[in-house]
Amino acid sequence: MQAKAIERPERGAAWLRSESTTLSLGVLITGILSLALAILGTIAILRINGTQPVPVLVESFKSQELRINLIVAIVGGVIAAVAGGLSYRKMATKVSREEAAAGGILGAQAALVAVGILAFASGDVQTFAVNYMDFAVFDDRGTKLAFLRGAWNTVRLAFTSQALGMILGLILSVFAISRRAVVRAPARIYINVFRGTPLVWQMLFIGIGLPIGLQLDIGSYEAATIALTLNTGAYAAEVFRAGIQSIEKGQLEAARGLGMSYLQSMRFAVIPQAVRRVIPPLMNEFVILIKDTSLVLVLGLTIAQRDLMSVGDQYVGNTFNATYYIATALGYLAISLPLIGLVNFVERRLRSGLVGVSA
Repeated sequence: MQAKAIERPERGAAWLRSESTTLSLGVLITGILSLALAILGTIAILRINGTQPVPVLVESFKSQELRINLIVAIVGGVIAAVAGGLSYRKMATKVSREEAAAGGILGAQAALVAVGILAFASGDVQTFAVNYMDFAVFDDRGTKLAFLRGAWNTVRLAFTSQALGMILGLILSVFAISRRAVVRAPARIYINVFRGTPLVWQMLFIGIGLPIGLQLDIGSYEAATIALTLNTGAYAAEVFRAGIQSIEKGQLEAARGLGMSYLQSMRFAVIPQAVRRVIPPLMNEFVILIKDTSLVLVLGLTIAQRDLMSVGDQYVGNTFNATYYIATALGYLAISLPLIGLVNFVERRLRSGLVGVSA
């Protein structure tokens, strides 16, 4: 007699909801609402007037409305955190446990954020707002253009240095893995020197030390490009080296078996696979390089060459208003965050391809 197969209902969204409990859903909703109050509620209460931003902002931070909003967020966050922590292990299903855990974590985050904002609002908001949040200074068109030009110079300097540094790093990586010590040693010395000394020292040495010592005519922007390129080359060399050495030795041996020379085998068989593997870490290095361009501040650039940090520092020096530093940080975030997102996207797209290469 043939056993009749047991029919199992398809596990869809309705089945997932059936695993939830009133308590776990309550904890999750409480945590979400508490965090929304702490962040979105605060943003809604902080009114910024274009003509008088500082007084209105200070008044908003000191308002009873904000204080009540934050206290409610703290209480709700604590309740969610405690309830989630106590009920997590008592939940019978995985979905309910995840809801309780997520609600508890969100509640703890809400409480911490609300306490931080409340502590800030209890301080000298007037002085902070005048010195760091007076964004009315950007009503001037010349100031906006200066920061846009500085952002463009930052991106241009980073792209140029990254492109040249990758070429240099690829060459150094091939030398660094050579079996001949006379080829390997100079590459290793170069890499260790530029990775072991501060980038700001390298900029000063190339931009000030060499021109004075050797009577060379090196402009500040050119010196910054050279220093960033040489420094990037050292780090890129290590990235390429790790990528090359991650390729199975059989790939090189197969290419040599086909009659290719060592350099041909590296060029046509090993390096193309290694390059695909090192794209994400090289993109991460580029994000770091964008921030490192701020060190060009120590060399002093012309008005047309100033990067984002140099522009912000100039305005702070002229006006003694640190709001320009906040604007500088926002500018770096505007450049870096899309690149960070691009790095994550490329990593996800290449992950399956990388596994295929190593299989």
